[in-house]
Amino acid sequence: MPKSAIRSRTHRSHSRGFSMVELVVSLCVLLILTAIAIPSLMQSFRTYQLNDAAARLSDLFKFARFEAVRRNTAVTLRIQQTGYNWIAWIDSNNNGTADPTEKQLMITGFATLLPSGAPPSTASITATLGPVTTLTTISGSNTAVSFDPRGAVVGLSANVLYVGSLTNPEYGYRAVILLPSGATQIWTAPASGPWQRLS
Repeated sequence: MPKSAIRSRTHRSHSRGFSMVELVVSLCVLLILTAIAIPSLMQSFRTYQLNDAAARLSDLFKFARFEAVRRNTAVTLRIQQTGYNWIAWIDSNNNGTADPTEKQLMITGFATLLPSGAPPSTASITATLGPVTTLTTISGSNTAVSFDPRGAVVGLSANVLYVGSLTNPEYGYRAVILLPSGATQIWTAPASGPWQRLS
């Protein structure tokens, strides 16, 4: 028998796959690591969703303000509930309906607009903004905000929109503050508070 045949047969007898015990142990380790990682990944994903919804709302307010200054006329931003979702849009022609040509934002899914009773107390926000500033909650109901030709909000109070989940408060909340000057701020709070400014 040639040497090469003996060598290849010996090599074949030494190469084998995983045993069933090794495979089961490997799968158990993988499942344990997955169980540890999933809550952390879910927390990161929900935080991203809240931050994204708040940032998009803030950007829409900034765009409406910019349009009012650019066009030198009053511009209205409307927020309306459609089923379980919310739509916010720049009502350029002031007809009260979201037309296809108008800039729009759909707020849907986990991060939604909340009424004033759901998030924690805003005492830390009002303390930072000053005692003169009053916060008017405009989320949780159909509403409109108008910017004058200077980019300031028509009205004296600061407006606040709360973003979060009614069914999963453990992921916290975001607040988009629209100041009378037209500037916006984003605040964050865990389920129990207090609020801290993000931007």
